[in-house]
Amino acid sequence: MNLPNLITLSRIPTMFIIVALMYCSWWGAATLAFWLFIASAIGDWLDGYLARKRNLVSVFGKFMDALTDKVFVVGIMVAFVERLAAQYPNGYGSVIFLVMVLLTLCREFLISGMRMIAATQGVVVAAERGGKIKTVMQLIAVGFLLFVPALENDWARYLPFSITEYAGLLHKTGIGIFIVATVLTVSSGVSYASKYRRMFGDIAK
Repeated sequence: MNLPNLITLSRIPTMFIIVALMYCSWWGAATLAFWLFIASAIGDWLDGYLARKRNLVSVFGKFMDALTDKVFVVGIMVAFVERLAAQYPNGYGSVIFLVMVLLTLCREFLISGMRMIAATQGVVVAAERGGKIKTVMQLIAVGFLLFVPALENDWARYLPFSITEYAGLLHKTGIGIFIVATVLTVSSGVSYASKYRRMFGDIAK
């Protein structure tokens, strides 16, 4: 197990820690969740950089990097669904967010299944530009959504002005970016399926 793969796999336990911190009420929990997320997002870039620099690129690394990205982002987004439902029990915002998360989850399961089937044929389905862009957009959206509670719960009391309006704007920005990421998620999923449909047609015969 080399260093790039360890960095890749570390995102899974980190996701559980971040989600647990989202439910904590003590001072600093939200801020810690935010900075752990930032560290993991940097790690998402660092593992690929180290693998290429040290010539440690492998099929396992490519597969696990894509898989841990999905587990990391979707796991946090599922937690956000519950938090939004608790915050807005009579609103439609949480329902819309849930639909977007389910679309993302369905796409990720389908593409992961496709990658596993392709692997049995000796084909590695690497992440493409569209998939990488949607991952970046998802990470940015999560960053905004995690920063808001850090600002409201941990730092608002120390600021000489009200941050309610700013926090609301940041929250809406995060939701807006996640909407864009969801559109990219679906479109990139269709692109993957279209590109590799011939291979799956051969398997089904």
